Amino acid sequence: MPVKPKSSPIYRRILLKLSGEALMGSADYGIDPEVIGRMADEILEARKLGSEIGVVIGGGNIFRGAGLAEAGMDRVTGDHMGMLATVMNALAMQDALEKRGGFARVMSAIQIHDVCEDFIRRRAIRHLEKGRIVLFAGGTGNPFFTTDSAAALRAVEVGANLLLKATKVDGVYSADPKKKKDAKRFEHVSYEEVIARNLKVMDTAAIALCRDHHLPLRIYDMTRPGNLMRILKGEQIGTLVGDTH
Repeated sequence: MPVKPKSSPIYRRILLKLSGEALMGSADYGIDPEVIGRMADEILEARKLGSEIGVVIGGGNIFRGAGLAEAGMDRVTGDHMGMLATVMNALAMQDALEKRGGFARVMSAIQIHDVCEDFIRRRAIRHLEKGRIVLFAGGTGNPFFTTDSAAALRAVEVGANLLLKATKVDGVYSADPKKKKDAKRFEHVSYEEVIARNLKVMDTAAIALCRDHHLPLRIYDMTRPGNLMRILKGEQIGTLVGDTH
């Protein structure tokens, strides 16, 4: 008999990683209010289920440090601009959540006291315990580190039980499914295999951090409404990256 999904979350605390590009919708850049609104609805629905939720949003819809560096800009300057872009996205998500009756706090790795709080680990945990959604902005606060690494770092720091990466594909494949029709989708893959096969799940630093702290990572399709809730209730959506035993 199939396992009946639980009505309460199986994960007490999660960290959700959203790409900045996901906020664009069908636009070329910026934030699509309809898309961010739908994401906010799903996050609040998951919060009502009982999970404590932290969120890291990238800044690629506004600026991407590595891309700016390729165009000739100083890499550190470009990365700092990218960090500021993540603050803008986090503020937009905070607004969307609060307009829907949620409680959210933006905590930045770079100091911008007039618009958000500094990231302080104990304070972040306290916000989560009080039921607030915590939006971690500013990356790690350091250049040369991606928001994937920031997501893994914050997940470990606040003691998350699961790191979720929301994407536009339904999991991890052996090759690009758009280019190879015979590409295999993995239900479960180890950290080591992701690194060894360069499966482009997250950057290597993020995967290594998850591996070293035995933090499970699930890659799933965020474009399908309800997937976040399904995962929290125990359904095997997307691909699980983690220990194989």
